[in-house]
Amino acid sequence: TCDTGDQQTTAAVHLKEAAATIVERLKDVATYEGEDAVFECRLSQETAQDAQWFLGDVPLQSNEMNEIRVQGTRHSLILRKVTLEDCGSISFRVGQHSSAA
Repeated sequence: TCDTGDQQTTAAVHLKEAAATIVERLKDVATYEGEDAVFECRLSQETAQDAQWFLGDVPLQSNEMNEIRVQGTRHSLILRKVTLEDCGSISFRVGQHSSAA
């Protein structure tokens, strides 16, 4: 606000958060049936709220079979006790960016 006594004007500052990018991409994982498979990637910034993991086209959530972790800029997916049905493409998407393994 600028106030000269008889006149006043006001303006506002609005900031948009810069979009996160993937700086460390997913790597392929080979493991044995019944073991855990761990996928990790790292983003350019911590505050990426639209990050999502997928098995094929199916979005994943944390539950007894899948553990999703976020530690700073590092995002991890742990598939617990994998079976042959878990074989396929794992992808991670944030904004317009994605990585697959």
